[in-house]
Amino acid sequence: MPWRPHREGRATWPVVLRESFHEPTIVLRPLRSSDEQEWQRLRQANATHVQPWEPTLPPGADPSGPVSFRQFVRDLDHEARADRALPWCIDVGGHIVGQVHVFGIVRAAQQSGAVGYWLDAAHTGRGIATRSLALAIDHALGPAGLHRIEVNIRGDNLRSLAVVERLGLRDEGVRERFLHIDGQWRDHRTFAVTSDELAERGTLTARLSRS
Repeated sequence: MPWRPHREGRATWPVVLRESFHEPTIVLRPLRSSDEQEWQRLRQANATHVQPWEPTLPPGADPSGPVSFRQFVRDLDHEARADRALPWCIDVGGHIVGQVHVFGIVRAAQQSGAVGYWLDAAHTGRGIATRSLALAIDHALGPAGLHRIEVNIRGDNLRSLAVVERLGLRDEGVRERFLHIDGQWRDHRTFAVTSDELAERGTLTARLSRS
């Protein structure tokens, strides 16, 4: 069946995605309240690993108070059902190894969103991040009905730059002081892909399966 974008204008949720062209099999699924202990262990183990790349609040921003993990899961589900995000954890062999999150979804004339991810340090170098990002983008630009997805990456994040290069995303240049990351406003390079490009060249997952 030829690939075609979804046109109803609202993403279905919850959604579980699976990719098994290569080993290991990757599953993108919503977080569950029962994931709390595993999630907390993973985040603690990767605190130093992810710190240089994670968003922070700039001075003067109004921080919200800490929330329980159960509330965190409810908030993610609420954002997804409101068609503002597609928040998945990355599951390999029944264990959470990271997260990929389509966020900032805008409908109407724009039909766009952005995607971010992080991966457990112990699972880097195995293609898991590349395949997970491909799976999420294919869904966002296909069944979820978006026209454009972008990935914004700091210029010194060499691992993530290698991921988008493998996926063949279009480099749109540098956005100066674009996001507040690790305590400072940081420049980011923007990489993008549209549903038209997937229709012409095939899905990202299909292209990876042939590599």
